[in-house]
Amino acid sequence: MDEVEGERRTLLGLCYRMLGTVADAEDAVQETYLRWLRLPDAERAAIRNPGAWLTRVAGRICLDMLGSARARRESYVGEWLPEPVPGDSPLATSAPVDPIDRVTLDDSVSMALLVVLDALTPAERVSFVLHDVFGVPFAEIAETVGRSPDAVRQLASQARRRVRDQRARAASRTEHDAVARAFAAAATHGDLDALVAVLDPDVVLRSDGGGRVSAARRPVLGADRVARFVLGLPRLEPDARLEPVQTPDGIAFLARIAGKVDSLFSLRVQDGRIADVYVMRNPDKLTQWG
Repeated sequence: MDEVEGERRTLLGLCYRMLGTVADAEDAVQETYLRWLRLPDAERAAIRNPGAWLTRVAGRICLDMLGSARARRESYVGEWLPEPVPGDSPLATSAPVDPIDRVTLDDSVSMALLVVLDALTPAERVSFVLHDVFGVPFAEIAETVGRSPDAVRQLASQARRRVRDQRARAASRTEHDAVARAFAAAATHGDLDALVAVLDPDVVLRSDGGGRVSAARRPVLGADRVARFVLGLPRLEPDARLEPVQTPDGIAFLARIAGKVDSLFSLRVQDGRIADVYVMRNPDKLTQWG
């Protein structure tokens, strides 16, 4: 049982990458272990590689959850964003293998790439994460998603192209952090011109409140509108304080009010400017920052 329990951290990282939230990942892992425990003793004893069995079952559970999640999001209040995690979170350091096509570990959990993964079909996402991040053979993934190995290979290839396209346009960590600091300085000093200067003309700001707290219901588009939106926030919450924090993307900014976590601002930098601003306000998706 110790060997099986030792797979929990890896499974949690796997399911987080597939589902995009810690709570859903924990639910998927819990269900995976319940299915293991429900096996007849003889059948359980006959499984030569429990870790591989758990991974396949977790993948199947995530595939089912992704299908139902799309239906649930139709009634989600406002924008839905993946849950950001700290840079030193175990979720950011849990991929156990390093195949040739594997994305780098930090990138595999960055906010920007989780957004890309969320745009994939459930089968593409499961195939890509299982193979490229966790090194599961296509033949085993085929059993999980109910497709042929060739079809699964194609699904993973399609997903890989989209992920590589995003990574090719991404800034280095040094450039990201320099632009992020300039963003914070302009926002803190209320400098509209300086803030517009660090934003891409086509920048998009998305804010996720989940219906729990106030947030922009629709994306805010364009440098001038995004800058004015950001500069208007201190008037709504004059006691808010920003502090830089490390995420898999690089520096992000955590807003606290009276010491309590209120929101997290994550940025995607491209060609020296901020292309996307992700504002997480949903308290259910800020539990890793308390």
